[in-house]
Amino acid sequence: MTKPKDARIKIAIQKSGRLTEHSLELLQRCGLKYTRGPDQLIAYGENMPVDVLMVRDDDIPGLVRDDVCDLGIAGMNIVEERRLHFLERDPAQPFRIVRQLDFGHCRLAFGYPEGGSVLSKADLAGTRIATSYPSIVRDYLAREGIKAQVVEFSGSVEIAPSLGRADVICDLVSTGATLAANKLREGETILESTAALLQTPVAVPEEKSAWIGRLLQRVEGVLQVRGSKYIMMHAPRSALAQIAALLPGSESPTVLPLEGRDDRVAVHVVCRENVFWETLESLKSIGASSLLVLPVEKMLA
Repeated sequence: MTKPKDARIKIAIQKSGRLTEHSLELLQRCGLKYTRGPDQLIAYGENMPVDVLMVRDDDIPGLVRDDVCDLGIAGMNIVEERRLHFLERDPAQPFRIVRQLDFGHCRLAFGYPEGGSVLSKADLAGTRIATSYPSIVRDYLAREGIKAQVVEFSGSVEIAPSLGRADVICDLVSTGATLAANKLREGETILESTAALLQTPVAVPEEKSAWIGRLLQRVEGVLQVRGSKYIMMHAPRSALAQIAALLPGSESPTVLPLEGRDDRVAVHVVCRENVFWETLESLKSIGASSLLVLPVEKMLA
């Protein structure tokens, strides 16, 4: 007899690292309340049928592909490396990338030894490239028509040239300090990476699907309000077009009449870009007054 599939949604996130706290914070902002002991690798949702599994980031794409987890959050560097690896064995897409998130920013870039003969990708032909991301690098080289040897190197990739194992490297870069400390110069970026939200390619039961849909909608709402501001002001009716031009990224404003005034209106608008003092001063210069800027906590489109 087949055991019925667990009706609870399982989300895989990085056990420890730069994405862990951001991932948990995102889920909390989506309304998830959970219980987790100090040494537990599963956080159990109290108010939603959602459990969060703390795993190695390399394992997250495979857990989602195999439908062990319904959703996962991992860096695009890991996601793309595993995706290409899976596609080498099976042409079916292993998972769905729902969207890229707004944290975990880094880049996968070449590192050239200072004073060496390799100065750019134009010099890569015939070289040895050390990397922890062999599938991504091979894919890039094939697209660029460059014939070079990819040397898979786990751990401290930056020391590969000094050990004589490679001529150049391709590794994750955040500030560039590690490259500089190992006398390497940053070269071309081949992948811009942020955290990404993955979803299983397998169909799920309707009840579970409904909860996944709600959760994804909340994630979208959380991401929309980051940096968004709710702006209220009084302004001349004739200045509405100028106000819209000064607030890029905003939706059509709500315009309300002011008691006893035909020439001025109240304007309410959500702006999804930063609102600087200069913006407020420009609004004031075209006749706006009583300007109020408020943070947006939640938004559902």
